[in-house]
Amino acid sequence: MSARLIDTHVWLWLQADPARVGADLRKELETASRLLLSVASSWEIAIKYRLGKLPLPSPPDSYLPKRIRTSGTEVLPIELDHCLRAGSLPPHHHDAFDRLLIAQAQALRIPIVTADPVFDAYDVRTVRV
Repeated sequence: MSARLIDTHVWLWLQADPARVGADLRKELETASRLLLSVASSWEIAIKYRLGKLPLPSPPDSYLPKRIRTSGTEVLPIELDHCLRAGSLPPHHHDAFDRLLIAQAQALRIPIVTADPVFDAYDVRTVRV
């Protein structure tokens, strides 16, 4: 099985409430060659936590490294190509974090695991939660 890029909310569900993802998809993710969490997701989590929009059991600077390590997730860096690609995407959606994830999935030619239906408007493979 190939790599999968995990959308921010799905990664958080996998950490805090795995049943929300569903047994079949969890099993599929367990057999994926790589589970990737974008640096953009880490940035989004840190911002939402600081704004009080995302409760976490501990601050992101301790929570994220620990959960990334224990979950076997790999951090996907943001490359120049990803940024340029995100900037050239059609304006179906204005969430900068989502646009960057879409661009990364396109650039790497891997599916993104998401529950967000707006991703369907883009030329990107999705695995739906």
